[in-house]
Amino acid sequence: MSNSSEGRQSNGADQLDTAGQNIVQLLRKAAGAAEANSRQAIDVAQKLSHQLRAAEQRISELEAEAEACRQKSERAEQWLHHVYSEIEDRFLRQTNNRRAR
Repeated sequence: MSNSSEGRQSNGADQLDTAGQNIVQLLRKAAGAAEANSRQAIDVAQKLSHQLRAAEQRISELEAEAEACRQKSERAEQWLHHVYSEIEDRFLRQTNNRRAR
């Protein structure tokens, strides 16, 4: 082989090496970016998971509060009915007693 032919082969090999190194460098860069994105996605998922658990806990507390309020309102309604019945009985009895006299 002549010197010019060896020079072209050497130059071609250098270009291949450079291209290969550039490709590997780009792959490493892409892998690093993918890793960073993955870590960020995991962090966001964990935060959302914590928020979901907190929301579920709050819902549970609110449901318990609502149940307590419902029971209080039923009890108040029973007392109102009882008071109404007492008043009605006493006034009716007084009215009937007066009429009977």
